[in-house]
Amino acid sequence: MQNILKAIDKNGERWALLLFYVMLVATMFIEVLRRELMSYSSIWGEEIVRYSFIYLAWIGCAAAVKERGHIRIDVIMQYAGRKVKTLLYIFGDLVMFVVAIIALYWSFETVLVSAKFGSVTPGLRISQVWFLMAVPIGFTLVIFRLVQSLRRDVSDLRAGRPVYEGDKLFD
Repeated sequence: MQNILKAIDKNGERWALLLFYVMLVATMFIEVLRRELMSYSSIWGEEIVRYSFIYLAWIGCAAAVKERGHIRIDVIMQYAGRKVKTLLYIFGDLVMFVVAIIALYWSFETVLVSAKFGSVTPGLRISQVWFLMAVPIGFTLVIFRLVQSLRRDVSDLRAGRPVYEGDKLFD
């Protein structure tokens, strides 16, 4: 069981991103073929692509937090010492944590309103709650990854190790 949890922790977002990306590309491919070959398109295909993209964005946000791959300006970090750099990363994670908590709280309001009134998608005719849950799920994953990041950074600070900076896009 412990190995399964470690595998999910290591690659959970990657597998979810792969699933939604394959779903998006396959549906888009099928819809283009249907439109070009049969002069027919469906509304459900557009919805599948749209909602897959939304889930991709929110799960990708959590993956970026995990890998410290989100967009940042790190010019200051090049001139900061090890301790200051770690404290700046901790401060950034704390600010992002507060924003994520607030966004998680408010994102549930939309889900609850949709559930209360029983709104359904126009093409698929299924509850819109399933698709609106992408935002709270995404922010929950972001919060989880931020907690992991904060624990790692505090541990690095206490041990005097250099802070984890993630992979750099440009060097």
